[in-house]
Amino acid sequence: MPSQSKALLELNQLACGYGEHTVVADLNLHLRPGDIGCLLGPSGCGKTTTLRAIAGFEPVSAGTIVLDGQVLSSASTRLPPEQRRIGMVFQDYALFPHLTVADNIAFGIHKHPERKRLVSELLDLVKLSQLGKRYPHELSGGQQQRVALARAMAPDPKLLLLDEPFSNLDGELRRRLSGEVREILKSRGISAMLVTHDQSEAFAVCDHVAVLKDGQLQQWDTPYNLYHEPATPFVASFIGQGYFIRGQMMTPDTVQTELGLIRGNRAYRLPVGNAVDVLLRPDDVVAAPDGDLRAQVLGRTFLGANILYQLQLPTGSVLEAIFPSHADHSVGESLGIRVAAEHLVIFAAQGSVNLHAQLPLEQVLDAGVANS
Repeated sequence: MPSQSKALLELNQLACGYGEHTVVADLNLHLRPGDIGCLLGPSGCGKTTTLRAIAGFEPVSAGTIVLDGQVLSSASTRLPPEQRRIGMVFQDYALFPHLTVADNIAFGIHKHPERKRLVSELLDLVKLSQLGKRYPHELSGGQQQRVALARAMAPDPKLLLLDEPFSNLDGELRRRLSGEVREILKSRGISAMLVTHDQSEAFAVCDHVAVLKDGQLQQWDTPYNLYHEPATPFVASFIGQGYFIRGQMMTPDTVQTELGLIRGNRAYRLPVGNAVDVLLRPDDVVAAPDGDLRAQVLGRTFLGANILYQLQLPTGSVLEAIFPSHADHSVGESLGIRVAAEHLVIFAAQGSVNLHAQLPLEQVLDAGVANS
C-alpha cells in the first residue's frame, strides 16, 4: 500500500450519493504529490460520483475531501469548484468551437501577465506548436484531447482530474495517447486522478489504482500489486484474466488441486484441511510436452506474438494459457501442461468453483504479455 504521509489528496471515510441513495461509502485513500491515481471499476461502482465530489460538483454526506491540507468538502462544507485549484479534462473535451486552439488553452488564464508564453510552452508540451491558430473541428480526436489537457494545465492546478479521457478514441490511439499523457503529467510534476473502466488504460497511466465495487473500495494499490497480490476475490477476477480452481490446504504453503500439489513461496493464513480457491492466470500455465498432466485445446485466439488457448482438463474444468505464437496447437489437440506459479493467490473457498470473470481481449493480451 502507498504511504499515507505527505498526502496531497485525502479522501477520509467519504460517503456521497444522490438524495437518499448512497453511491459511495466509507472511502479512504491518499494520493501523494506528483503521483497519478485512478478510480477503476465496472459501471455503477461510484468512480464518477467520487470524481465529481472531488471537483466540487457533488456534495458529500459524510467524511472529508482534503487537498494540500485544506478541507474542500465535508457534510457541512463545500468549497465552490472554481476555488479548489483543480483542473478538469472531460470525456467530451468540452472545447469552445468558436475559439482557436491557442485561445482555448488561454481561456482560464486570460488575465495572466505571461499568457502568451505559457500558451506557447503548453503547445510545445502537447506537440501542437504548429496548430495554435486552428479550430477544434479542424483537429483529430487525439489532437483535441491534447488541447483539453493543455487548457486544464494552464492555470497550474494543484490536482488534475480526468474523466474517461480516452473513451472517444480508437484502441491504438488510446494506447499511444495514454502513454503520452502520463509522460506530460510526469514531466510537469502534476498530480492527477483518472476515472476509467479500462484496466489497461489505468495501468498505462497511473501509479496507484483504486478498485471499486458497488461504492466500496476493494483495494488501493500499485498495478503490480493489484495483479499479483489482489486483496479480494473480486479484485483477483476483475484485474487481468484468470480462473479459480478448487483445492485443499495440505500444509501452510501447499495446496492439493486437480492439477496436482502446488507449492507457494510463503505460508498462507488459511487453516490446513480447508477448501480454498486458487487463482491461475494464463501465464501460470506452461507447456510440458512430456508431462503427465494433459489438457485438450477447446479454443485459441491468435494475438500476434502470443496465442491464448482455452484448455479443458480431464475433470472438465477449463483453464486458459498464453503461449508464444510459434507454439501452434490445433483445436482438439491434447497438450502436456504444468503449473508454474510459485507466487500463489489463494482465498477461502466461495460457493462455485469457477469464479472467472471474462474481460475484453486486449486486457487478456496486456496481462499475458506483461507477465509472460
